[in-house]
Amino acid sequence: MQENKKRGVAVLRGLQHLSVSAVVIVVFLLAWEFLVRALQISPLVLPSPSTIFRAAFHLVQQPWFGRHLTITVSEVLIGFSISITFGVLFGALISKFRLAEIVLSPFLIGSQVTPKVALMPLFILWFGFGIQSKVFMVALLSFFPILKNTILGFRSIPERQYDLFRIIGANRIKVIRSLEVPAILPFVLTGIETASVLAVTGAIVGEYLGGNEGLGALIVMTLNALKVDQMFATVLILMVFGIVFYTSVSSLRRLLIRAPSTTALEN
Repeated sequence: MQENKKRGVAVLRGLQHLSVSAVVIVVFLLAWEFLVRALQISPLVLPSPSTIFRAAFHLVQQPWFGRHLTITVSEVLIGFSISITFGVLFGALISKFRLAEIVLSPFLIGSQVTPKVALMPLFILWFGFGIQSKVFMVALLSFFPILKNTILGFRSIPERQYDLFRIIGANRIKVIRSLEVPAILPFVLTGIETASVLAVTGAIVGEYLGGNEGLGALIVMTLNALKVDQMFATVLILMVFGIVFYTSVSSLRRLLIRAPSTTALEN
């Protein structure tokens, strides 16, 4: 019963925070609308929120919009999946094998300190203007937080816990399942949550610099055509997608996260 009471309090606080956020957003939009109209700001400089919402409604009804959205979503999901796979894999290798850390660290650090925008022409040269170059950009940009958190998760496990599993004669599978996975999972999921923001950024940067499809490319096309309201509308749609994607990953993290337990030997 006490647990249900705590959950109820948590839900109530969440609703209160959501309500406050909604009020702040509404006040911000009303102030924006008022200032644009009162100061007679040109729609080529700053459209009003009502104009942007109308443009967004018109935009999503276009038959070609679905393809742009699908391409961007595909780039994010594929690249993000690749970054999770290789981030966890390389993180485990570096944590477990000193030689792997010595060999891989210079390349991994070099790939991260180099501005990604400078690498995009190389990706286009190697993979072309299609989805492949954008997927690679997404994977590279979101890879590092997952890698670092995986390494941090492994190195957070005290050696005495490994000793305990050796004493009871646990095999390698048992150690992985009952010790390492519960211990590193909170760290890995936190890294994935952080990387989800960078994944969307990577797709848009890739499309913006080298593509003619996707929401990032659509922003460039609407800007070149001086359709500023549609450009803002595309940014709005991107923001909504980013929020939904991040919220989904964050909710999954809260659902899956488990505190590492040194006593869960029965598993």
